Amino acid sequence: MLHSFLILVSTFIINTISTMGYGGIVFLMAIESACIPLPSEVIMPFAGFLVFLNRFGIWWVALAGTIGCVIGSIVAYAIGFWGGRPLVEKYGRYVLISHRDLERADNWFSSWGEITIFISRLLPIIRTFISLPAGIARMNFGRFILYTFLGSFPWCLGLAFLGAKLGENWPRLKVFFAGADWVIIVIIGIGIGWWIIRHFRNQKKLT
Repeated sequence: MLHSFLILVSTFIINTISTMGYGGIVFLMAIESACIPLPSEVIMPFAGFLVFLNRFGIWWVALAGTIGCVIGSIVAYAIGFWGGRPLVEKYGRYVLISHRDLERADNWFSSWGEITIFISRLLPIIRTFISLPAGIARMNFGRFILYTFLGSFPWCLGLAFLGAKLGENWPRLKVFFAGADWVIIVIIGIGIGWWIIRHFRNQKKLT
């Protein structure tokens, strides 16, 4: 069942970007930044792979990913702003937000202040949830948007670049695999599987 789910989500990512183009990147990254488990570590490298295939331009891919991050972060910020921590704790588990994830984001924001929004966009896991404590703390919205954009752009560019580099080596990799298209799906599925398993482990540690 988990295998079928991973294949379904992997195919969804591939089809969304392949069909919607840059808009698909915006859409998927907005989902990820709205604290829904669809990791950018999977989305952006695949978009970068399409850069290698001359479907996209590397800078436009990075910009599309960044715009998606800003849109999704606004949604998460609004949830924290209007609903507060009780709402996040009550319903967060339905999108695999563990208490550990939220506490880690809270601690970062409390320790470093508003600049955390910029720094955390360059860090896995924390970047996904940092908008919630920013909204709960009612951080200045203009600075929130600015720091989110500035921090998200290099993250998206770096992941897209890695995907493009993978593409450069793809002809060699295809020699070792039959059905190369399925290899892409499997790689994406592994990334999503790791994401989900990590969340369930965190939840079990707190029960």
